Amino acid sequence: MLPQPHSHPWMDSDIEAFREQVRRYIAGELSPHLEQWRRQGYIPREVWSGFGRMGFLLPEMDEAYGGAGASLAYQCVVQDELARAEFPVGVAVHSIASHYILDYGTEEQKQRWLPKLASGELFAGIALTEPGCGSDLQALRMRARREGEHYVLDGAKTFITSGYTANLLVVAVRTGEAGSRGVSLIVVEPENLPGFEVGRRLEKLGQHASDTAELFFENARVPAGNLLGGTEGKGFAQLMSQLPYERMLIAVPAAAVIERVVELTLEYTQQRKAFGQSLYDLQNTRFKLAECATLAHVVRTFVNDCVQRLVDGRLENTAAYMAKSWATEQQCKVTDECLQLFGGYGYMTEYPIARFYADARVQRIYGGANEIMKELIARGIAS
Repeated sequence: MLPQPHSHPWMDSDIEAFREQVRRYIAGELSPHLEQWRRQGYIPREVWSGFGRMGFLLPEMDEAYGGAGASLAYQCVVQDELARAEFPVGVAVHSIASHYILDYGTEEQKQRWLPKLASGELFAGIALTEPGCGSDLQALRMRARREGEHYVLDGAKTFITSGYTANLLVVAVRTGEAGSRGVSLIVVEPENLPGFEVGRRLEKLGQHASDTAELFFENARVPAGNLLGGTEGKGFAQLMSQLPYERMLIAVPAAAVIERVVELTLEYTQQRKAFGQSLYDLQNTRFKLAECATLAHVVRTFVNDCVQRLVDGRLENTAAYMAKSWATEQQCKVTDECLQLFGGYGYMTEYPIARFYADARVQRIYGGANEIMKELIARGIAS
């Protein structure tokens, strides 16, 4: 059994009861269908309506907008449990998109979209990355020009999580000059939108139940009232101010997966026989698992502390960058070490360890590549 991390105030009996509810719902209603969703390459959007009815999609949203008014720790618990059960990142992206609207939308925009996002009637994606743009959002080229009561969108996006299934997209566009001051966010409801097209659903190394798509806009007309916050040129600042929360929605699943793969590997090595004894009886196995269990404990303790600071409103950007970067590096390291202990079976996708291994690799890339995180950390500690 892994040692219990230091208890923080956010880890109270209410949140543990909530965790148990989420875990039971995932096990009973979602996990039995996960292999089918992997094969087809996406989770049907309607699935999340049930999740929303249970209050699991956006528990942290204000009650006036369909949520429970809970702390951000509740969303972190949702991400923790989804990650343990091998679910991809779509719900995290949905929450991030919803927070853009909550924090920067006009009251009319909040009332129009947030209750439907909380219930699952709307499922959200974020369209930032463009071909050739990568992490450099200041270089994005997709344009939105104002024509009367509409914005006309032209351009392409790629690597968009839930791009195929989402029926609400927060889209980063260029409404002005080059650089950060010309970036705006526009909310797009893509269903039956002339000039909008979903391109390929991209085939990925892992995260097979998560649809990742190319999006194309050609003279797509969106109401001017969909400009987030109603003022042009605020998009880059809006994106940057959400980074601590976004990073935690990557670090928390990393901690969850590390713990889960250690549990799976411990169970496997205790049962698997080799040379007349269990694999766990071999000193190398015990030493490797001791190292992995130590990393699991340290990562979880650090991540839980960051969650507490997030809940308290005092999570520094630098700490969030550290959590995202370091936790995902350890996720890949531990998953690799554990897969090795499975031998040839670890390479078979029927075993969860192989799927965890493939799913882990993108954690160091999306949400800001870890190289970017290290550059931001270096700036932070020098200021």
